[in-house]
Amino acid sequence: MNTHRYFPHTPQDITRMLDRCGATALSDLWADIPEELRLKHPYDIPAGLSEDSLRAYFDALMSDVKPLVCFAGNGFYDHYTPAVIQDIARRSEFLTAYTPYQPEISQGTLQYIFEYQSMICELTGLDVANASLYDGSTATAEAMLMCVAAARKRNRVLLSATVNDATRAVVATYARYHGINLDIIPETDLGVTDLEAMKKMLDKGDVAGAIFASPNRHGIIEDFTGVADALHSSKSLMALNTHASALGLLHTPAEWGADIAIGEAQSLGMPVNFGGPGLGYMAVTKALMRKMPGRVVGATTDANGQRVFVLTLQAREQHIRREKATSNICSNQGLMTLWAAAYLALMGAEGLAEVNRLSHNGACALRKALSDTGKVKDAFPGQPILNEFEVETIGIDADAVIKAGIEQGILAGVKTDDNRLLIAVTERRTPEQINRLVNLFKSL
Repeated sequence: MNTHRYFPHTPQDITRMLDRCGATALSDLWADIPEELRLKHPYDIPAGLSEDSLRAYFDALMSDVKPLVCFAGNGFYDHYTPAVIQDIARRSEFLTAYTPYQPEISQGTLQYIFEYQSMICELTGLDVANASLYDGSTATAEAMLMCVAAARKRNRVLLSATVNDATRAVVATYARYHGINLDIIPETDLGVTDLEAMKKMLDKGDVAGAIFASPNRHGIIEDFTGVADALHSSKSLMALNTHASALGLLHTPAEWGADIAIGEAQSLGMPVNFGGPGLGYMAVTKALMRKMPGRVVGATTDANGQRVFVLTLQAREQHIRREKATSNICSNQGLMTLWAAAYLALMGAEGLAEVNRLSHNGACALRKALSDTGKVKDAFPGQPILNEFEVETIGIDADAVIKAGIEQGILAGVKTDDNRLLIAVTERRTPEQINRLVNLFKSL
């Protein structure tokens, strides 16, 4: 009898497969693994529990979890999630849906992907969106690859130092293993991209594209006036990273002249949950749509003239054959695509703008109140922000602030240096919670 309950192969099946492989036993299949590296004992997996015992076990695990009022951001934000979204996403036809290669049985999945793409195009102002990429960092790395693919004979990409640190690390890893020359555009003392330095870097004439962020890693909204013109005159592309919610209020990437818009869509109501899930969005101009990785759903009509949806522009083989793939990270992230589409449909343009206005007003009020305590100073005074800002602590290090905050049930921000904190506010932060954080600093 087969000891693996969920493996359908009988002993006879296994024998036939081994014969076909020219092997006499299953152990022959891993004969090239050194003996000292092989596991010599069964996996240490506990025995199964009854339903009641399992619930008690997890209740015990959760008993030590202390919810914190979240003022941390740095790319992931504690926005409100309408309850109806969870009910929609938990429906079995969505929760278990696979990539919709066969349109005749996947119209529901294809439609919500199409709607999501349409919403991303509306947010970014660009022509075509995919569905989608794992997270904002990998989406940014894919934008770099697109710049090089579009330029053909150019292999150099510029990346602003004001892009999120984690995203820059991912982009650098992609560049290293794709043989791309990645140069960092420095930032000024004001916490924004040094555009004069960028223009000098363009003088060599070998730049495929440049990647920027706004709001940037300091929370500052950058001004990119004239940047796209400078890049395009050098036959280079412009890519702009923005967390998706911010596009409900800020200038769109298209308004800045960007060719590629990328970023993290977690801010569209996805809970901050132990590091995930995330969703990388991407939108491009029509000229670049065939260079874009990921699934693209289009609308058409069937033989009866009815509106239907299909995967378009790219063949399935481009995603499953490594040597032909436009990207080897191109999961459609179906469930999170549905989540984002439901959130945007529920919030609408006015609701999304209101979320950002509330977040902005709270951040501005907190920024001033913290400065008034005398315990911090604004790291970049006068710079425009959306919902996040960086402060420099006075007479106390960032670790001590975070530790004291946790003791009071507050996650005070993200440490960016020994005496610096990045602090975020969303529409979920109440005046009472903001006062608690201010009083925390006063007490230190």
